[in-house]
Parts: sequence; structure tokens; C-alpha cells
Amino acid sequence: MTGGTLIGNREQESKSQVVGAFVEQQTAEFVKGNLQSPGYRAGRAVAEGLLPRGDPGLRETTPQTIEAITLDDLKRYHATAIRPDLTTIVVIGDVSPEEARAVIEKWFGSWKAPGPAPQITLPPAPPNRVSAVNVPDPSELQDNVTLAEQLELNRYNPDYYALDLGNHVLGGGFYATRLYRDLRQATGYVYNVDVHFDATRSRASYSVTYACDPKNSSKAQALIARDLADMQTTEVTPAELQQAKALLLRQIPLRESSEDAVASGLLARSQMDLALDEPLRAAHRYFELSAEQIKIAFQKWIRPDGFVQVVRGPAPTP
Repeated sequence: MTGGTLIGNREQESKSQVVGAFVEQQTAEFVKGNLQSPGYRAGRAVAEGLLPRGDPGLRETTPQTIEAITLDDLKRYHATAIRPDLTTIVVIGDVSPEEARAVIEKWFGSWKAPGPAPQITLPPAPPNRVSAVNVPDPSELQDNVTLAEQLELNRYNPDYYALDLGNHVLGGGFYATRLYRDLRQATGYVYNVDVHFDATRSRASYSVTYACDPKNSSKAQALIARDLADMQTTEVTPAELQQAKALLLRQIPLRESSEDAVASGLLARSQMDLALDEPLRAAHRYFELSAEQIKIAFQKWIRPDGFVQVVRGPAPTP
């Protein structure tokens, strides 16, 4: 019996090694192709422009790093990083707290965390330097432009709400917002334009993306810089303020229109150490904000001339 068990274990180990080698090869080949794609190289150029050399956010997966990983490496990583003190469980549905607790304790009650928890929060990042990169993409007929900058605040900064509300004056409402009106309707410089404000525990970034004919790329950027500067010097109009508040307040219940969305929201807020009723609190914050507070926040944090510019598009004509 012992001999049969030993042979069975060896067979299982051999199968695991074969499967592991196949997955490793497949993953390395995918990574090799991805590294060469214009989309990846454009995204990488944005990250390298925003972050200082040696930043953890610049770690890059390569075929060589994939092939260097051993089974023991995976086991050590799993034991270190997949642990109960870094886990949040959200239960949604027709179940009582007592029933949920009993099931969770049955399956996870004996789960223990070996050693100290790893540091998973990235350090704050300094403001980026201004830079410009062109990424040739033979498959494109137009320029896809990203303007991005690193901000010196995080998700917990009180100015987060004023910046987010001001961002909905600039974008987020399609035809009714400043950037779309100025860049699409009035001038026809762009096919589309979007604004993004992302904040985490320790970092925040602000970006504008647009697609246009190559001849209009610099013209569009100049208009974006002008509109951002206007946000810093002139208060938004009462109509713009009301519209931005309406857009944000409508989005809050829409984001929790299903059980999955409710669970995802609770999970995200828990992982960010935000109050579980953060959407309700945010609604009150947005409703009470003034045009002056938006102007002050943009003055404090946004640099209209401080962007990393990455243009992915057709190669320039010689």
C-alpha cells in the first residue's frame, strides 16, 4: 500500500510538472508578444513618464522572469501573500448573518497567516517631469493621445471630491461637457475625448485621452491646457455646477443596481478602508460643494503644463 501511494504521488508530481511547463511556456510566449504590441508600449511609456526610476509600479513581466519562476517560488508566494489578514469576504443574498458566519467559519476558520503581512501599499510618488513619447502603430490611421500627470494627493484627501466634481464639468457628460464641446463640437479637432481621475491609498493620477487626426494633436492639447487653466482662474457656471452634480448623483445608485455591483462596491470600499456607506457620504459632499472650492482644488493640484504626453499612431512620414 505504501509503495502504491508513493508511485501515485510520483505520477501526480510528474503530471504537475508537465502542466506547469506547458503553462510557463504559454505564458512566456504571450508576454513576449504583448511586450511588442503598440498598445502595451504606449501604456508602458505613460508609466515610465509618470513614475521615478526604480518605482515598484514599473516592475515588468518578461519571458525571462516567467521562465525563472520555480514551483517552490509559487508556493512561497502563495503562503506569503494569500492570507486571511489580507482577505475580505462579502456575502450578498437571502441569508442571515448567523448563517453566513457559520459557513465561513466552517471553511475558513482554521486558515492561519504565517509570518508578518507583506506591504501591499505603494509608496507615494512625486510629481512627474514633462515628457513626450511617440509610439508608432502601423495599424492606426489616427493618433490616440494620452496626457497624464501624477498628483501629490491620495483618495483620503478632502480635495478628492472637488476634483472629481470639477472633472465632471470637463468631461463625463458627452455633448454637455467643456472638453467635448470645445474639442469636438466647436473645432472638430478630436473624434472623442475623456478625462480620468484615479486615486488610491497613496497615489493619484489625472489624465485626458483623445483620438484625432495627426495634424490636430497639438491643437487639441493646447485647448485642453486652456480649459484646465480656466478651471483654475474662473469659477464654473451655476448651470455647469448643477449639471455635474446631477451626473455624479445619478451615477451613485446606478453603480449599485445589481447584487454583484453591491458586492463589488462593498469589497472595494473595504479594501480601501473607506466607510461602507461611502456613496451616501459622497453624495452629501458633492451636493454641498461650491464653484469656488472646485477652482481652489484645481489651482492646488492640477498642472495644465505638467503632462506626460504619449501619442500612439501612424509613423511620421519621412
